[in-house]
Amino acid sequence: MVENKRALGVVTAGIVAVLAVAAIMAVRQPDSPSTATAAAALTTVHGVVGSEKSAFFDDPKVADALAKHGFKVEVEPAGSRQIATSVDLGKYDFAFPSSSAAAERIQRQSKVSGKYVPFSSPMAIATFKPIADLLTQAGIVQPGATTTFDVGKYLGLAEKGVQWTQLQGNSTYSVPKNVLVSTTDPRTSNSAAMYLAVTAYVANDNTIVRGAKAEDYAVSRVSRLFTRQGYTESSSDGPFKDYLSNGMGTVPMAWIYEAQYVDAAVHNQLKPDMVLMYPTPTVMSQHTVVPLNDKGDQIGKLLTTDPDLQRLAAEHGFRPTDVGLFTNVTAAHQVPVDANLVNQVSPPDYDTLEHLLDGVAKSYN
Repeated sequence: MVENKRALGVVTAGIVAVLAVAAIMAVRQPDSPSTATAAAALTTVHGVVGSEKSAFFDDPKVADALAKHGFKVEVEPAGSRQIATSVDLGKYDFAFPSSSAAAERIQRQSKVSGKYVPFSSPMAIATFKPIADLLTQAGIVQPGATTTFDVGKYLGLAEKGVQWTQLQGNSTYSVPKNVLVSTTDPRTSNSAAMYLAVTAYVANDNTIVRGAKAEDYAVSRVSRLFTRQGYTESSSDGPFKDYLSNGMGTVPMAWIYEAQYVDAAVHNQLKPDMVLMYPTPTVMSQHTVVPLNDKGDQIGKLLTTDPDLQRLAAEHGFRPTDVGLFTNVTAAHQVPVDANLVNQVSPPDYDTLEHLLDGVAKSYN
């Protein structure tokens, strides 16, 4: 009887030891079989995207939504015009510039007919309350439920080379610098190209620019809006980060995508004196996916149709196909936006915009 008890004790101890070793091995194992299998099952898709969409693709919730459909998307940011002109697209499955014009150029070069427009964003101006107040006195800014910025009056002021110190009643930003909106480099960035589209339209007597004569006239009026800025960055992410971190001393007015400002508001990055202004007229930037193969096509389709991805796009400040998603986000975070934006211009056609951009580029020399 005693021997049986001893034998049972040895067997029990052995079982416990085996279970303990198994438990230790399970803890040491970096991935469970199911996790490893799920990761291996994801199809990796590579894209090159406008820099203002980096935060969207970096969002873990976006990665999870894509993973539900079997995809892991890896992106590299670049200026939208860079994507259209100098980026080697051969190593990507899709390109995602920030305008229909850049997308059209990519389609031409890659001989691709398909495209998707999952969301859009109007162009806007990020500024500060003291600057908005100064420009209100100058007749350029009109406060209200949303703040508007008269591009025609601004162009007249800028053409004269007026400096901040020359504005009447200026005691808050007495700086001997030209009154200018800060943009990116029009030679590389779509946001600056959209600024050119708006200012050229206004310079051309509020008419869409068509023909060589109109192009030359518009360039002669607006090129100094760029060349007088000094150094400009190649993509829109840089100047907006400067705006958020460095204040009006560095960037009193920044030309941005509305989505950047809304995204910053949602993530509590705005300071109390920051103001969003809508240029009148403005232009809608159509963020366009150009699929370069079947994998890219599936991503373009998902971004456009998947409810979770559309909702997440709104949370990052973009206007998805269901604009109600966008207004829900802005209302929840009390961001004063113009949901309708009646005063919009259509950007010039692809060839005209390229001619305008080339004309401005020559002005730098």
